[in-house]
Amino acid sequence: MDRTGAALDPAVGVERVARLDRRDLDDLCDATDAAIVDGNGFGWLRPQPRDRMERYWKGVLLVPERRLWIGRLDGAVAASAQIQLPPRFNEAQAHSPQLTTHFVAPWARGHGLAAMLLEAVEGHCRAEGFSHLRLDVRETQTRAIEVYEAAGFSRWGELPSYARVAGRLVAGFFYVKAL
Repeated sequence: MDRTGAALDPAVGVERVARLDRRDLDDLCDATDAAIVDGNGFGWLRPQPRDRMERYWKGVLLVPERRLWIGRLDGAVAASAQIQLPPRFNEAQAHSPQLTTHFVAPWARGHGLAAMLLEAVEGHCRAEGFSHLRLDVRETQTRAIEVYEAAGFSRWGELPSYARVAGRLVAGFFYVKAL
């Protein structure tokens, strides 16, 4: 609260990162675990051992074809998005990176981080000369689907056996957005 007793808005922001200090890595792993438990773990269905999660995020920063953005709420890493650049030797798809690991921890939702991350990624892609951005998502991730469709992504396909969740096959939806 400020001096008048009014509630202060939390500090919210996004940034592209090339390294993670210990605190940010811990926060990112915690946010990832929370998103996985909530059903939005971008491929993981259960939280992973901490050493595996840390290796994953450190590895992302080492891959030349990956770009990572984080979202912060009150200084803590609470969200992420990354793109995978098109394969170097695939001229036919050189116009279109893939959005992946886009999530917001459940405790940080409702502050616009998902949209802010999308805007930052799209701005970067435009600046790099890409004309389209692709993504895929499980049918069970209804809030993510709403976010993508509200942001102008168009569904172009569906794979009925995209993922196995809780012992059953679920569909995956494929989206694209012209930048």
